[in-house]
Amino acid sequence: MLDDTDRRILRQMQADPAASVATVAQRAGLSHAPCWRRIARMERDGVIKGRQILIDQRKLGLEVQVFLRITLDKTARNAFDAFIAEARTIPEVTAIQTLLGRVDIRMDVTARDLAHYQQIYRDRIMALPHILDLESLMLVSELKNTQAVPV
Repeated sequence: MLDDTDRRILRQMQADPAASVATVAQRAGLSHAPCWRRIARMERDGVIKGRQILIDQRKLGLEVQVFLRITLDKTARNAFDAFIAEARTIPEVTAIQTLLGRVDIRMDVTARDLAHYQQIYRDRIMALPHILDLESLMLVSELKNTQAVPV
């Protein structure tokens, strides 16, 4: 279970992922060694799943982001497993989530432009197994995007 000190550490790490343990410790009101031990424990326990950099996809020429809402033909045996296994192989698919409700899968696709997205859609997405219905939602503007969780 996390205590207030763990939460202070997590807040500092989320605010500045590149900060050294010494900096996180100072900002969280700890000395280096106890802070390091707490971080190591939270990594071991899976509270901290990893550390990553955030890349501005537009700076890489990836201008189009589309969210797909997919309903699968669930009468087919192993429809979810077959679909997900194939979808994972598409490099432009950056996220896959299963949902409860009318829609079964939410998928994010990133492309250079509309022509590139159309190629991905026709050649890769529509070739995925067990699709019953698919809705594409194109991102117009991003008002908030964070992986940070309230701690």
